[in-house]
Amino acid sequence: MDYFKLAEKLYDAEKKRSQVGRLTDDFPEMSVEDAYQIQLANVKRRLEQGEKLVGLKIGLTSKAMQELLHVDRPDYGHLFDTMLLTEGEVCHMSELIQPKVEGEITFHINKTLEGPGITIADVYEATDFIMPSIEIVDSRIKDWKIKLPDTIADNGSSARIMCGSNFSRLEDIDMRTTGMILEKNGELINSGAAAEVWGNPVASVACLANMLADFHIPLKAGSLVMAGAFTAAIPVQAGDCVTASFTNMGSATVKFVE
Repeated sequence: MDYFKLAEKLYDAEKKRSQVGRLTDDFPEMSVEDAYQIQLANVKRRLEQGEKLVGLKIGLTSKAMQELLHVDRPDYGHLFDTMLLTEGEVCHMSELIQPKVEGEITFHINKTLEGPGITIADVYEATDFIMPSIEIVDSRIKDWKIKLPDTIADNGSSARIMCGSNFSRLEDIDMRTTGMILEKNGELINSGAAAEVWGNPVASVACLANMLADFHIPLKAGSLVMAGAFTAAIPVQAGDCVTASFTNMGSATVKFVE
């Protein structure tokens, strides 16, 4: 299995806004570790081409997302500066393939977390502030018909990130009972509670730090960490406006244009 060749296939699909078949159809023996090696090959490629790593995301932490994609464990992906949208900035559909949106909480950490053995208490100590956020996920795999190794190889199906401008202290928010509503064009589409995110988004961040230890990757001070979706992702198209609102935390909004 040529990790770099498979990584290039996904990279080219993203650049050309095209879809490719499942990697697992050609390589049914592909393991989770193989998939992360493919992901890391593209991380290396992007860094060499001048993109900057700004953080990481953990995904598939809720039962809703696991059921949607027919998987049974979390995964993670790398976040780059080219994925960031500033508040008020529109998201261009022409840059994406088959996007969906999720409401999430993003952590900003000011102390490096390096597993194994990272605890919830460690995450509390390391977190500078948290933000209401929307993750725009996208898949280079045709029709989102993915297996776990496919989405891992595809950088956790990541695409864009919008963080709201309201910063909260972690200790001021109940990370188990915080609610989120997701609206599209003013209509309530989804709602959920933070407990859907690995039982507690703080536990989700700790889980991520410990998963990264397998590849000797730390969560570095200054990183953004997306803790996982509250609900299943919803598809969007040009003209849509999506808002994710969180109890006592404010909201994040993204408008989609051609």
